Amino acid sequence: MSKLGTRLRIKAVDVGYGAGWQLVRRLPAGLARSGFSFFADRATARRGEGVAQLRANLARIVPRANDDELDGLVRDGMRSYARYWCEAFRLPAMDHSTLGAEVAPHITGQEYLEAALAEGNGVVTVLPHSGNFEVLGVWAVQRFGGLTTVAERLRPESVYQRFVAYRESLGFEILPTTGGARLPAVVLAERLRENKIICLLGDRDLTRTGAPVTFFGEPTRMPAGPAKLAVTTGAPLLPVGCWNTDDGWGFRIHPPVRVAGPDGVAAATQAVADVFAGDIAAHPADWHMLQKLWLADLPQMTRDRLARMESGRTNQ
Repeated sequence: MSKLGTRLRIKAVDVGYGAGWQLVRRLPAGLARSGFSFFADRATARRGEGVAQLRANLARIVPRANDDELDGLVRDGMRSYARYWCEAFRLPAMDHSTLGAEVAPHITGQEYLEAALAEGNGVVTVLPHSGNFEVLGVWAVQRFGGLTTVAERLRPESVYQRFVAYRESLGFEILPTTGGARLPAVVLAERLRENKIICLLGDRDLTRTGAPVTFFGEPTRMPAGPAKLAVTTGAPLLPVGCWNTDDGWGFRIHPPVRVAGPDGVAAATQAVADVFAGDIAAHPADWHMLQKLWLADLPQMTRDRLARMESGRTNQ
């Protein structure tokens, strides 16, 4: 693609997100959701790269599904993903205090979060890319006064800034993965010492240096950061499940995962992966994983590099 073509594509992406946050919130809720479902079905029918990867991922979650069942699951998965975007564009204009009150009765395990904060060391919550964690975040802001999370540094910068502004409008503190004034791990540890809530997505390792885990019977890697934060600060580590319902959302805050010192980070990350697997298996269509996750799907060169890194760690 030429430089001009790249610039035009970047501009189109920026304008598209901007239009979404300005226009979708003004549509009637039913019309907005129907429109997003329509485009989700169009995307499913085109069977692009992301849809194909979602199908491959879901085939691991529901291995006994036949082709027709898997087709239906992919369709429902794309509709769930489109629903997330529809809600994301509408959330800033919603009454957050009302939304928090509506969500509260559908959250199980609130006592684990309250007990963790009562200890005074903050709490590390870790979630998969399922349902709509931002709705849960709105509840947490209303109930506990705020939360801190980390955002991937998207390109172009203008799109990243739109996402930062969006999540800040919900009451979240956003830390960039790169390019911030301080390392995110330093700020997160500081927030935990202030007895704050940290919210981290934990099912996809963006760095490829995470902890090795077995997930639905196959090897992959998941971020070790949540467990490392817990062990270095003394904060409890709480996995959280998120999914959609016909008229709202469901959330489950799980009991704390034990992190037995620095040597227990890998085991704790595996325990988090096991909790994720249980919730995802129960609500597979709401797991929005359109990217490669398992090592078997990565290029051989990448797998070889990861194997060398792991061998180096083992020999240290």
